[in-house]
Amino acid sequence: MLAIFRKEVNQFFSSPIAYIIMGVFLTAVGLLLWVFPDTSLLENGYADMGSFFTLTPYVMLFMVPAITMRSIADEVRAGTLEWLLTKPVSRWGVVVGKFGASWLLVVLTILPTLIYYITLYQLGSPVGNIDSAGVFGSYIGLVLLAGVLVAIGVWASSLNDNQVVAFVLGVFFGFLLYVGLSALAGLLAPGGLAYYLAYFALDEQYRALGRGLIDSRNVVYLCTLIIFFLVLTVNQLKR
Repeated sequence: MLAIFRKEVNQFFSSPIAYIIMGVFLTAVGLLLWVFPDTSLLENGYADMGSFFTLTPYVMLFMVPAITMRSIADEVRAGTLEWLLTKPVSRWGVVVGKFGASWLLVVLTILPTLIYYITLYQLGSPVGNIDSAGVFGSYIGLVLLAGVLVAIGVWASSLNDNQVVAFVLGVFFGFLLYVGLSALAGLLAPGGLAYYLAYFALDEQYRALGRGLIDSRNVVYLCTLIIFFLVLTVNQLKR
């Protein structure tokens, strides 16, 4: 597993792909948060990162599948997956290694945005007048959400040897879980099925972590989703 992990990380950073994706993500988020007047943090009049944590998941819905689309599909297309599985590494080792490398890249992409928190912390009146608990809770939610999207992307990559198809499937299933369940719940009568659809939607679980109180139920649910899609990927490789 560690060999797969190191191979994937080296492959990411030995090509311009990782730097382009990180640059596009940080540029897009930076423009949304500091330049465009409708979403600019400077237009709020108070130190709050709510717009950052609201907009970033939508950028990630496209960024993460762009990272994961080649993870397994490229191995299948090149015919190296069968060779890889003949080595002393299990299917779980292959899947977890590729998942971990992609998740690390996403986390490293998110990490520089901590400068936004530091900036708003200093701009607050008085200094430090910002909901730090809510910010760090939201960052934990963002990292776990990234993990779920990476697991979905790796699974989508295992379904086909075409990277474009893997990207489209990754975006589709990500939107379905993050936006689709909540939208469907809004169309149904309150209570019953609508309640459960809204509760299990990714956006609801993500927002719950941003309230400043880390609920173990939200963390367990997101981690369970990660494991679920990794299991689907391993089963797909068995075929």
